[in-house]
Amino acid sequence: MDENFDEQNKLPELKLDAKQAQGFLSFFKTLPNDPRAVRFFDRRDYYTAHGENATFIAKTYYRTTTALRQLGSGSNGLSSVSVNKNMFETITRDLLLERTDHTLELYEGSGSNWRLMKSASPGNLSSFEDVLFANNEMQDTPVVVALLPNFRENGCTVGFSYVDLTKRILGLVEFLDDSHFTNVESALVALGCKECLLPLESGKSSECRTLSDALTRCGVMVTERKKTEFKARDLVQDLGRLVKGSIEPVRDLVSGFEFAPAALGALLSYAELLADEGNYGNYSICRYNLGSFMRLDSAAMRALNVLESKTDANKNFSLFGLMNRTCTAGMGKRLLHMWLKQPLLDISEINSRLDLVQAFVEDTELRQDLRQHLRRISDIERLMRNIQRTRAGLQHIVKLYQSSIRVPHIKSALEKYDGQFSSLIKERYLDPFELLTDDDHLNKFIALVETSVDLDQLENGEYMISPSYDDALATLKSEQESLERQIHNLHKQTAFDLDLPVDKALKLDKGTQFGHVFRITKKEEPKVRKKLSAQFIVLETRKDGVKFTNTKLKKLGDQYQKVLEEYKNCQKELVNRVVQTTATFSEVFEHLAGFLSELDVLLSFADLASSCPTPYTRPRITPPDVGDIVLEGSRHPCVEAQDWVNFIPNDCRLVRGKSWFLIITGPNMGGKSTFIRQVGVNILMAQVGCFVPCEKASISVRDCIFARVGAGDCQLRGVSTFMQEMLETASILKGATENSLVIIDELGRGTSTYDGFGLAWAICEHIVEVIKAPTLFATHFHELTALAHENGNYELQKKQIVGVANYHVSAHIDSSSRKLTMLYKVEPGACDQSFGIHVAEFANFPESVVALAREKAAELEDFSPTSIISTDAGQEEGSKRKRGYDADDISRGAAKAHKFLKEFAELPLETMDLKQALQQVTKLKDDLQKDVNNSEWLQQFF
Repeated sequence: MDENFDEQNKLPELKLDAKQAQGFLSFFKTLPNDPRAVRFFDRRDYYTAHGENATFIAKTYYRTTTALRQLGSGSNGLSSVSVNKNMFETITRDLLLERTDHTLELYEGSGSNWRLMKSASPGNLSSFEDVLFANNEMQDTPVVVALLPNFRENGCTVGFSYVDLTKRILGLVEFLDDSHFTNVESALVALGCKECLLPLESGKSSECRTLSDALTRCGVMVTERKKTEFKARDLVQDLGRLVKGSIEPVRDLVSGFEFAPAALGALLSYAELLADEGNYGNYSICRYNLGSFMRLDSAAMRALNVLESKTDANKNFSLFGLMNRTCTAGMGKRLLHMWLKQPLLDISEINSRLDLVQAFVEDTELRQDLRQHLRRISDIERLMRNIQRTRAGLQHIVKLYQSSIRVPHIKSALEKYDGQFSSLIKERYLDPFELLTDDDHLNKFIALVETSVDLDQLENGEYMISPSYDDALATLKSEQESLERQIHNLHKQTAFDLDLPVDKALKLDKGTQFGHVFRITKKEEPKVRKKLSAQFIVLETRKDGVKFTNTKLKKLGDQYQKVLEEYKNCQKELVNRVVQTTATFSEVFEHLAGFLSELDVLLSFADLASSCPTPYTRPRITPPDVGDIVLEGSRHPCVEAQDWVNFIPNDCRLVRGKSWFLIITGPNMGGKSTFIRQVGVNILMAQVGCFVPCEKASISVRDCIFARVGAGDCQLRGVSTFMQEMLETASILKGATENSLVIIDELGRGTSTYDGFGLAWAICEHIVEVIKAPTLFATHFHELTALAHENGNYELQKKQIVGVANYHVSAHIDSSSRKLTMLYKVEPGACDQSFGIHVAEFANFPESVVALAREKAAELEDFSPTSIISTDAGQEEGSKRKRGYDADDISRGAAKAHKFLKEFAELPLETMDLKQALQQVTKLKDDLQKDVNNSEWLQQFF
């Protein structure tokens, strides 16, 4: 927006006379109030916006209210702003592709007579596609969803339907969801939903607010519609018109749901699908399966930086930006977008993708050859959509033709491959390409274009139907050429009569207001003045010369114009016929687009895997209930791609029964967050079908990645940092299964130390014992390391806690300077310090503040397992802080203390008198005191 700001900042002048202004003001008052709608009025040379819209545009895009002008005067005055074409396009792109909280309306007319010509929302861009994607590719396919929630005692049954207007797909499903709407959220993320229809609620219940929060987290615009629009009446009949094929399977699918059909009915009405006959017979419908892909919620998408963000410093900040090396115009990007939101669960499909990526990694020549051909492939999906909606011209047909003639080259390049995956390539691409390029499919289309389009004229930038394609057109063409010859001969004859050289002195102008005319310069005019006045009709005399004609030229010119008009009309009819014929190939091009975009993304994965300084490796994939998650020498792909980073690889071993739950401690800035994120990113990449940045990787398929990372306030929604943290954690505890992956970073920091630690301990224990999901838990609560006692053989609450292991990120303190150096290595064992004071020194805190911090920390801190720092300075510091207890001692003591506190908490004090209560507490205390001799750490409390 800032790059062309100076040019865009030139405000067009608002030119309205008093009568026009009055007429417009009276019309503007009749418009319904819609706070989300941004309304533009087309004034031919420029656009205007008015009222609150004008103020919003002036502040947001011009960044000054001086851009505002007043239309009318006094109390009838209306704030107005004018924008030129460039600025209009910038605002349109920002509102519909970036902000996703406004709708857009464009009116045309004059005076008090204006009509709504175009309208769009973030989920339905079709009216403004020519503006949005004129100069840039369509990276994502916006989806509109409709939800019909039905709240019951045991939860909420959600009727869910969606429409993908680009791919022309309708989907519906019904499911039971929890109070946090985790299923809704993962479905919205997987589909890339931009807009959601909800029934208008008379009273805002707390359940509806929770649903609204889930939609806001996903960046979805909520559009409320009347409850009467959510109806399933006539739905099957309407779908019969839209959906290709027989109506019986559609009826069977719809009848299997209670609430989803009503949601789909609201969608059809909102998207006005039945109003456009181009949609008839072109849609497909399916049952959406929640369990077919790995579930990702908005928190996980943000934590793992899966998709691009406006705050990214460069394209490699996000996984999409890093992995997007696609060559086709838009199709590959959209498929990559979809794959990243829908990682696979099917092991055979994951391995098929990995086999193909391996084939392309190993055969560099094949990879480069295919990518070279794919660069010439247009956006077939969008071209076909324009053709089906009869918005296309010959240039769209020619682009499809140019893409089609590349297919045999792609096919022959694939045929040369003779490696270990040749049978897979044959099955996946060569056989379908063989079928698509036969004489009934693509070859038939290529023949149609070669006979109907004048391909020789393409060099001149002209898209014309070939005259030989139609007898009537050929006749008109020969008439046109005959008249052109006669006019040319007349031009030569006239030059001879006037004794002037052809073209140099006597010029022939065509296409002027007078049609064909002769023109001479004012300098030549005196030489032929007599002949001009006697034999010719002088039309006008201007600086550029004298224009004149005669009856012969006028007659020939008029005939030529008539034939040209007929020729153009005939061309137009034939173009429409060719476009209609091309539309019958829609299924062929739909399949072709699917194969080419898939090939594009897999080649992109192979290019990424082989072009990195440290190559990626193929992961070994095992079923969710078998195998471990072992990443040797793993790296974070986005961090290592930054210019300033020399990345230090680390191993991650999530082993069932031994280290299925990792507690990671260590200094601030030591790399804990990067490490736990990179594990999530590696698993996601593997399940998308890409090689991973590791030396060796074995991954047990995960059905979901849950991430509680970072503390972001949501004060605008009345949610504090800590509340947001608790909400995200609650969705993990409710939604995670033993086949999920849980990533938690710094849980419990937003409240008091004891409350935070209590919550962290309880959550850890719940995940280990109830959920049993592999987990990476980064924390500064060093007391949590007691969970992972050696071999898990100590008794805690008469239960065994198994599969918990301690890891730490290592740091080194120089014995002389006491300076901290981060080593960024993740190693087994616990860490007893966070080195926060050292980090404060890095931030140049005043020395007096640092000294006082050390003093207070020494007073307060009385817990420490064996220090990992072996330097003299570390030992000296440890002795000052009363650190004389070993890990075994602390673990035993902590277990006894935990048992005492639990039993005390369970005492029914409200039903006991004082004497009974004191007796019970004394008994508990005596029992604890018996154990004091076995734990030095416990003795300090007595």
